[in-house]
Amino acid sequence: MCAGRARAADAGREPRRRAGGGPAIRRAENTPGRLPRRRLALPVGVMTGAVTVTPRRVPPGRAAVPGRGAGRAAAGARIASARTLVGVIGRGEGPGAVAARLTGRPVSGERARSGALTEVTLAGGPAVMVKRGDGPGAVRAEVAGLRWLAAARAVPVPQVLGHDERWMVTELVPTGRPDPEAATRFGRALAALHAAGAPAFGAAPPDGPRDAWIGLAPMRNEPGTDWPHWYAEHRVLPYLREAVDQGCLRPGEAAVVERVCERLPELAGPPEPPARLHGDLWSGNVLWGADGRVRLIDPAAHGGHRETDLAMLRLFGCPYLDRIVGSYQEAAPLADGWTERIGLHQLFPLLVHAALFGRSYAEQALATSRNYTDK
Repeated sequence: MCAGRARAADAGREPRRRAGGGPAIRRAENTPGRLPRRRLALPVGVMTGAVTVTPRRVPPGRAAVPGRGAGRAAAGARIASARTLVGVIGRGEGPGAVAARLTGRPVSGERARSGALTEVTLAGGPAVMVKRGDGPGAVRAEVAGLRWLAAARAVPVPQVLGHDERWMVTELVPTGRPDPEAATRFGRALAALHAAGAPAFGAAPPDGPRDAWIGLAPMRNEPGTDWPHWYAEHRVLPYLREAVDQGCLRPGEAAVVERVCERLPELAGPPEPPARLHGDLWSGNVLWGADGRVRLIDPAAHGGHRETDLAMLRLFGCPYLDRIVGSYQEAAPLADGWTERIGLHQLFPLLVHAALFGRSYAEQALATSRNYTDK
């Protein structure tokens, strides 16, 4: 996902409307001083029900608790740098001029969708979406991710019409309401996307950067062959250290998460080959098209465990999730005990959010971890 995380407007999405099969989630514009809200549907076996967590920054002047391990300072610097870039990047050339330059067509109008997204109408049609990258390499990572997902010919994505290091132009996709038939088709297509595979766990998309992004957080694509070890080292511990540095978790609490990492080889379930992941599959990145087809937007694509994508869909809720999972299971059955592993896969996004948005997400990560350490 690109660093701005203004997903609800990606590819021309209209504000999400409530459907009978799931919660309505509207993504707040991510601008300096305003952080988004997500509704959490907590993992099976950890808690039940749903709560709304209001992300908050670490209070100014709060002392950071010393973290553990190398690399935490660099990760923190990249997060701080990205937050600054949200407010200052791209003050020169405007979205309309960008669209004209990257598509080679004149522009007849434009309409801002968010701080990072603008709908631009090309002369004679059609309209396109112009998106500004808010972190170094963010556009390159997103473009590479979209093209890698598209190459699987499974779940469609908006076509990239042009890009440079700072801007990306994609087709604008008319949106519709979520519906059960589309959800069923999406579940089968998601299984096919995962089955397209990846060279390794942590493999970046072709032409994608090693140092990519998940929201405003850095995400390093470091290849590995053993999922439990790779997941702990590259998807859990870096964000755990950052959460401690930010004062969101105390060292004693972090030790609970570290114990889960130590147990991952026995908790992870049967070995699976690397899957081709969207990487940030919350419902805001599931675009329900007016043509009845689901598209995926704003990826943090990499090679990973297929249960991670499914766990993130459940974490923040998704319309007709039972339909999606049911048709996925019919196409590519999950290993026994997968529902008990949901929380393991949710530690990654929870800790990313803790590092960015504060204590509420850290508490959820801690509660999830205790579900595995108390057994």
